[in-house]
Amino acid sequence: MTSDLTKRGVLLVNLGSPDSTSVRDVRRYLHQFLMDERVIDSPYLIRKFVVCCFILPRRPRESAEAYKTIWTDEGSPLVVISQEVKEAVAKQVEGPVGLGMRYGNPSTAAGIRELMTQVMDLEEIFLIPLYPHYAGSSYETAVVEVERELKRIAPQIKLKVQPPFYDDPDYIEAMVENSRDYLAKDYDHILFSYHGLPERHMKTADPTQSHCMIVEDCCNVPSEAHKTCYRHQVFRTTELFVEKAGIPKDKYSVSFQSRLGSEPWLKPYTDLELARLPGEGIKKLLVLCPAFVSDCLETLEEIGIRGRATFLEAGGEEYEMIPCMNTHPRWIETLVKWCQPQGS
Repeated sequence: MTSDLTKRGVLLVNLGSPDSTSVRDVRRYLHQFLMDERVIDSPYLIRKFVVCCFILPRRPRESAEAYKTIWTDEGSPLVVISQEVKEAVAKQVEGPVGLGMRYGNPSTAAGIRELMTQVMDLEEIFLIPLYPHYAGSSYETAVVEVERELKRIAPQIKLKVQPPFYDDPDYIEAMVENSRDYLAKDYDHILFSYHGLPERHMKTADPTQSHCMIVEDCCNVPSEAHKTCYRHQVFRTTELFVEKAGIPKDKYSVSFQSRLGSEPWLKPYTDLELARLPGEGIKKLLVLCPAFVSDCLETLEEIGIRGRATFLEAGGEEYEMIPCMNTHPRWIETLVKWCQPQGS
């Protein structure tokens, strides 16, 4: 007889990756990613024109070269790590655990079918989007895509969703534990580099339409808008981390990476900060990327390789990127805790 717990599956969803480093596969992946209306939130025809005429003619070849610098024998680091996380969680929970990627493979539909294959009478899926902070172009699009695929494949199955966990004590503790050996070293400064977003996305996500990027010091003024404000949430994650780790206020700062296009994105920009900090006397730098729970192109290549080169060329002497939590036991323990019915 199937128990109630085994009728409930867990679906982990991460961003995704190209199937290979070939230009064709990277182009296919970028097309799917950039044509998402929550990533580039312009009307369809404008979005298609921008993507197909300005981005895809050149970007896939550049991105393919970047992926080649981090690709492993097993494949994409993000996908490989995500699979390892899934397997580690599956060993500690009673019900089935599946994995899907918002873009690329395995798809979210494949993740849903993976659960249904393991349990024929599946009644509920608990979705954990592997994004700590709310953003329409990450957390929201993952949830919407799973809802859409579930409605198409198995509308009878209920869906519950883990909310953004940017201030969850277990997430913060897992990050601190993962960083502890690096924080014990002699360093001048720690830079918290978060994935960037266009500034207008803060206003679009603001349900009050009168707070984000409008009220002075908006991220520190209490508001209903904070539930969907990426900028507020990353600042809150940083505050909780440094408090838990005992990092002095004068020894850390926040920046934003991975901007695309010419419109204003959240500032300061990570690449410019890495070039500036050595001139401020910061020679030994740690960089942490709390917006990612698994290492990927944005951490391994953008921060680990290009970021290092920028800092050292500007006069820096020591540079270390703290790895994402990946399969750290404390992070797996946290995911397992959330997978329990009372945690949903």
